[in-house]
Amino acid sequence: MWIQPEEVLLAGALWVSERANPFFILQRRRGHGRGGGLSGLLVGTLDVVLDSSARVAPYRILLQTADSQIYWNIACGSSRKEITEHWDWLESNLLQTISIFDNDEDVTTFVKGKICGIIAEENRLKPSDEQEEDSGKFREAELKMRRLFGMPDEEKLVNYYSCSYWKGRVPRQGWLYLSVNHLCFYSFLLGKEVTLVVPWTEVTQLEKNATLLFPESVRVSTRHTEHFFSMFLNINDTFKLMEQLANIAMRQLLDNEAFAADRSLPKPCKTLKNVSVLKRDLDARAKNERYRAMFRLTQDERLDGHTDCTLWTPFAKMHVVGQLFISNNYICFNSREEDLCQLIIPLREVSIVEKADSSSVLPCPVSISTKNKMTFLFANLKDRDFLVQRISDFLQRTPDSLWGDTSPLSSFDPASASSSVPSSSSVGSESIQKGRHYHPGLPTASQGLLQLYHQDALEDLGPKAMKEKMKEEAWNIHFSEFGRGVCMYRTSRTRELVLNGIPECLRGELWLLFSGAQNEMASHPGYYGDLVEQAMGLCSLATEEIERDLHRSMPEHRAFQNEMGIAALRRVLTAYAHRNPGIGYCQAMNIVTSVLLLYCTEEEAFWLLVALCERMLPDYYNTRVVGALVDQGVFEELTRAFLPLLYEHMQELGVISTISLSWFLTLFLSVMPFDSAVLLVDCFFYEGIKVTFQVALAVLHDNMDALLSCSDEGEAMTILGRYLDNVVNKQTVAPPIPHLHALLTSGDEPPPEIDVFDLIKSSYEKFGSLRSDVIEQMRFRQRLKVIQSLEDTAKRSVVRAMMTESAFSIEELEDLYCLFKSKHMTSCYWGSSSSAAERHDPSLPYLEQYRIDPVQFAQLFSALAPWTCGGHTSMLSARLFRLLDQNQDGLVNFKEFITGLSGMYHGDMTEKLKLLYKLHLPPALCPEEAESALEATHFFTEDELPDFSLSVAEVKDYRYYLRMWAKEKEPKRETIKDLPRMNQEQFIELCKTLYNMFSEEPMEQQLYHSIATVASLLLRIGEVGKKFNNGAKKAETAAQAPPSSLQKEERPGEGVSDESQVCQALADAQLEPAAPQTPDDDIKDDTSVSSYSVVSSGSLQCEDIADDTVLIGGSEQRRGSVLDVDWSITFEQVLASLLTEPPLVDYFETKRDIQAKMAACKAQRAVERQTSSTSDHELTQHST
Repeated sequence: MWIQPEEVLLAGALWVSERANPFFILQRRRGHGRGGGLSGLLVGTLDVVLDSSARVAPYRILLQTADSQIYWNIACGSSRKEITEHWDWLESNLLQTISIFDNDEDVTTFVKGKICGIIAEENRLKPSDEQEEDSGKFREAELKMRRLFGMPDEEKLVNYYSCSYWKGRVPRQGWLYLSVNHLCFYSFLLGKEVTLVVPWTEVTQLEKNATLLFPESVRVSTRHTEHFFSMFLNINDTFKLMEQLANIAMRQLLDNEAFAADRSLPKPCKTLKNVSVLKRDLDARAKNERYRAMFRLTQDERLDGHTDCTLWTPFAKMHVVGQLFISNNYICFNSREEDLCQLIIPLREVSIVEKADSSSVLPCPVSISTKNKMTFLFANLKDRDFLVQRISDFLQRTPDSLWGDTSPLSSFDPASASSSVPSSSSVGSESIQKGRHYHPGLPTASQGLLQLYHQDALEDLGPKAMKEKMKEEAWNIHFSEFGRGVCMYRTSRTRELVLNGIPECLRGELWLLFSGAQNEMASHPGYYGDLVEQAMGLCSLATEEIERDLHRSMPEHRAFQNEMGIAALRRVLTAYAHRNPGIGYCQAMNIVTSVLLLYCTEEEAFWLLVALCERMLPDYYNTRVVGALVDQGVFEELTRAFLPLLYEHMQELGVISTISLSWFLTLFLSVMPFDSAVLLVDCFFYEGIKVTFQVALAVLHDNMDALLSCSDEGEAMTILGRYLDNVVNKQTVAPPIPHLHALLTSGDEPPPEIDVFDLIKSSYEKFGSLRSDVIEQMRFRQRLKVIQSLEDTAKRSVVRAMMTESAFSIEELEDLYCLFKSKHMTSCYWGSSSSAAERHDPSLPYLEQYRIDPVQFAQLFSALAPWTCGGHTSMLSARLFRLLDQNQDGLVNFKEFITGLSGMYHGDMTEKLKLLYKLHLPPALCPEEAESALEATHFFTEDELPDFSLSVAEVKDYRYYLRMWAKEKEPKRETIKDLPRMNQEQFIELCKTLYNMFSEEPMEQQLYHSIATVASLLLRIGEVGKKFNNGAKKAETAAQAPPSSLQKEERPGEGVSDESQVCQALADAQLEPAAPQTPDDDIKDDTSVSSYSVVSSGSLQCEDIADDTVLIGGSEQRRGSVLDVDWSITFEQVLASLLTEPPLVDYFETKRDIQAKMAACKAQRAVERQTSSTSDHELTQHST
């Protein structure tokens, strides 16, 4: 590639000049290509070890002038072919022009300007999303990576590091390349080469550790091996990047979404040396994730920047040191000291931003005022003018219409908390609103269910009610001092109030505030109402499951013993399933949502459910509850760290994995009395998942002695169940709700009651040291294990299911599954004709989850199929794909793939021939390949296919698909008599395939003779059959209309026999170009023509055509010949004819071994690398 001209002082050091003229020199790096001797080995070693030369391309072109000692590097190349193209361009376009210049300086200026112009033009012609911002050195490293490891252009390098790879006990110094999809290492030391490629999707563990053997190293584990890397200049940065890339790969395995680079990153103020655009992208993503998690913001929020500052806190009368964060919709502040102060100011609430007067006490202050009359004063800002300008820019982009009427929550009444009225309220008259499933007139649209059922109750003046009033008063004092609504100062005092229990009348409001759901609801007015209208009435698997679970959701609570509560729950769950079909509906969502509806309106409950499923409990409620399994692993790790004795015993009993799922999925709501569990939900919305871990550890700690004396899992479960049943809330004012679990597990002696406030206090005292960032680190480690474990489970399920349907062994099926899946995964990140979502559906059975398109199928077919047909292979692959693609969606799943492959490897002769026969009939043979193939279509259309005559409005529910699935599962016994007849064009295609199949066989000549004999025999059989068919047609009654006018007419070109057409077709099937027409005596020499020509002219008894007809190109012959539409043969005739030829019988009865082909397929990557490294050597030989 052309590069910006760079000065080179020593042109000869470490380089060999290969071409030269008065102005340019083409040089090759010593140690690259052939030869080189000891100096080449030393230079090759230097290129790997030293930072300065490790990124040097093996070829370059220098600009030189006679009088100057300075050279200019103007082009580099990773291969001889690339650099030669540049050299040829220079000689043909520039050499003559610059030879007439008088001054050497003018030559240099002219060439440098020309090269810069070419680079600018290349960048201008690139699409905007492909324009490279990476530095020249980095692009060189990326080119080197692709050359060393045989990667395509789609594989993007993120960063590369100098390090040592421990192979055995010997460290090999080299370079670690981290790309989007692979971890690669390359080392070349004194002639010994080490190359390693590990896809991120195969990584099962990633650890940073320090041992005596491996000082400060990174361990990368896969299913089969471990790799150690050490001697990093900055191991922390390297490890963080590895974690990010592995996380992206796990997300790919989980939902099959490929990595998409962020094209809207802000441009760097200066070009960062050797930092790629992708590295900046990933760094920005990591910062965004931390920012969003810290302030509970939505997934589309993007951090613009942050700066150190101080915030004046009027409640404490002091300046608090911390950081100010600016993003597209929020201004946030977090104190340096934990829990001292946190602040979130949505830009929709901001009314004035101004620079206040600066003083020695308050340098560079900025004042921000909100619509609810709160003012925030930030000071000690480094670049105040720039900050104010950025905030102003974001304010201008904030649409007033979106939240012009939305005010922050400013009253105690939860009814006013739902000031965001759906846009559906503006749709015409009230009568139209009543016709909608959700409208503001519904009781649950303005109040929580608990308030609706308590409004008629008499006022309680007992001690518990007084305690509740005191809590309300404490919160009101807090609001007056710290503010209310989204702009409230959040301090350690706020946490104390939450731990003491949120009053029932404020619970919904504060849940919305602390979870961040309030912000999302305010920015999407009317969204929930519209979603309900779209979702209600649709029938799907999710809605069926919702209906089944509706009456199991808190049946003990009177709010869900009537249609109003059930209908509200149905609307919220159905709307969410419609919003997020990837999750749809999962058991446990009904329990959590029913509790949300007690304290919130429908719309608020919906947005709280969004916050739970998509942010606070990520991946908890998908089809495989991955998030809950990950946190189960984290809980085991925490138990081992805090309660080591108990952990060992619990592992033996297998209890931890049983208890933690039900505890975490429902936030203790299903295992603890409602009044107690809801206090844990209060803490969860404020603190996040760490509270759940703390309380779970506290429960185990309180029962440690009893659990250590348990002898089996059932006993341990009973102890924990009875303990949790008796966790009570003695301060609740609501009437007691019977806890069904407690009724079932209570024994003769009721165990002592445990106050839930004591349990929460104990969890903070003993396990309050847990930090959210540590939990996230542990989640990452467990996510690798869980997802890879699920992938292994899927593989085992697939292999078990296919064992009965194919003759492959378990090991062969496992290897085939891995190859099939890797082909699918490769297409996800290296491009495919169909999107990843179309080819992967996690809701399907494991056998059908991964699907591949025709291009991927062709690659696997050519690598694994026993029938190698040379240039004809791609056509045969496309036909088999169409045959296997029964639902005609352009995709083939693993089951279908194995069915086709098993038929070729393990079928008897009849089965193999039947498959080959079908490959030359529709639908395998497409109309473009055989235009007159209509007669055979009946056989393939008689099977049940989906009814495409359904009207658009008709909705297929899951029962329809179950019926279709049951029909597909019915065994269809197909005999050879069921196969349709084959017409002449299809027969010619079959002959072509057979001729191409034997090119690599040891008995090649005998097989060609056999095929020629069989083809000749079948042609005569077809002719005889045609006469019988014509006689039968003449005997038919006149009442029956002729099927086609074409059959009445005489065929033109009658003088040309059918055998001549087949001869001609076989000539077309030659693998080599047809030889020119030769005299008869030359034909006797096998070396003068291809074996096809010899067999065709010698064995086919074509008496009415000359011997040399076969050797002529097919154009003249085809003009005078028309296919015989009456000619046809049956499968029995094909089978009987082939049985007469022993070479063909032996060929089709021979058992083929797939192991060698699978081993070659696995080694393909290494072969590609070897080919790429030897291509330069071959080119060198050609040039000499």
